[in-house]
Amino acid sequence: MELNRENLKKIRGIILFTAVVVACFWKYDVVFKVLGFVFHVFFPFVLGGTIAFVLNVPMSFIERHLFPESGRKRGKIREKIARPVSLAIVLLFVAGILSVIMFVLIPQLGSSFSNLGDSIQAFIPKMRKWTEDTFHHNREIMEWVNQLEFDWDKIMQLGIRFLQSGAQNMLGSTLNAVRNIVSGIAAFFIAFVFSCYILLQKEKLNLQFKKVLFAFVPKGRAEAFLEVCTLAYYTFSGFLTGQCVEAVILGSMFVAAMLILKLPYALLIGILIAFTALIPVFGAFIGCVIGTFLIFMNDPFQAFLFIILFLVLQQIEGNLIYPHVVGNSVGLPSIWVLAAVSIGGSLMGVVGMLIFIPLVSVFYALFREVIYLKLKQRHINPAEIE
Repeated sequence: MELNRENLKKIRGIILFTAVVVACFWKYDVVFKVLGFVFHVFFPFVLGGTIAFVLNVPMSFIERHLFPESGRKRGKIREKIARPVSLAIVLLFVAGILSVIMFVLIPQLGSSFSNLGDSIQAFIPKMRKWTEDTFHHNREIMEWVNQLEFDWDKIMQLGIRFLQSGAQNMLGSTLNAVRNIVSGIAAFFIAFVFSCYILLQKEKLNLQFKKVLFAFVPKGRAEAFLEVCTLAYYTFSGFLTGQCVEAVILGSMFVAAMLILKLPYALLIGILIAFTALIPVFGAFIGCVIGTFLIFMNDPFQAFLFIILFLVLQQIEGNLIYPHVVGNSVGLPSIWVLAAVSIGGSLMGVVGMLIFIPLVSVFYALFREVIYLKLKQRHINPAEIE
C-alpha cells in the first residue's frame, strides 16, 4: 500500500479508533458512568420525544379529518389554528382519560379489591366442603385442607406493618426522596413542554434536521437514512395505533360479555385484559389467568364459564378484529413476531416486547429489500425460486 497522504489519514483514523475502543474496554466502569450521566441529562428530551411521537398519531388524525386539505391550500387563519386546536383536543382527551381513571375506575377497582377479601374468606369453607366430598378417603389431603386458614385481618395487619417499616426506612432518606420527586416532576414538565414544541413545530424541525443531515452526510447516504426513518415511523405508528385500538375493543368486549353473563369483577378484569393485551402474543393470556383466579374465588363454575368466554372472544379477536384493526401495518411473519417478543422481553421486559416487534419489522423490511436487490444484480427472478 502506497503511503500517500490519504492512506496515512486512514491509518491514523484506524489507530485512533482502536485506541478509543481499547480505552473503553479497559475503563468500562468510567464509560458506563459517563453514559449514565449523559442519559440523565438528556432524559427529559428523550421522554419528550417519546411523548411527542405517541401524541402525534392522534393529533395528525384529528388535523387531517377536522381540517382537510382541498384542492386549494387552506386559508391562513385555518393554517394557523389547525395544529394548536388539534393538539389541544388531544391533550383534553388525555386529561379526560386520566380523570376517568382517577375518579371512576380507581374507586371501582378499590371496591373490587375490598370485595376480593370477602370472596376468598367465603371460598375457603366451600373448598373444604368440596374436598371433603371428593377426597374423604385420602387422609393426607384432608389434613392439609383442615390446616388451611385465611385470616384477612392478619394479612391486613402484616401489610400495615410492612408499610410502617417501609415508611420508617423512607424517613431516614426523606431529603433524597423529596429531591427525586421534585427532579421527576421537573423532568416530566420539561419533557411535556418539549413534546408540545416538537408537535407544534414538527415541519420546521424536520426541515432543519434534513439541512444538517445533507450538509454533513453524502447525499446518497442521507436519502437512504431518511427512507429508513420514514419506514420506521410508519411501522411504529401503525403498530402503536393498532395495538391500542385492538386492546380497547377487546377490553370492551370482555366487560360487555361479562356483564351480560353476570360474571363478577367485569370492569376490573376488562381493564386488566385491555392493558395486558398491549403485550403481543402472551398479554391477553396473563389477564385470563388472573381473571380466572379472581372469579374462581367466588364461584368455580363461573370461572369455567369465563375460560370458555375467553377462548371464544380470543377467536373473534384473532380472526376478525386483529387482522382488520392492525392489518399488515407491521408486515412481520408470525415466527418472527414470537422471536421479537421473546428477545425483547428478555432484554427489556414489557417495554422490550412492545418495541421489538416494529423494530424487527423495520429490519425485516430492509433486509428483504437488500435480498431482492442482490437477486436482481445476479439476474435471478424471485418468482422462479418461490
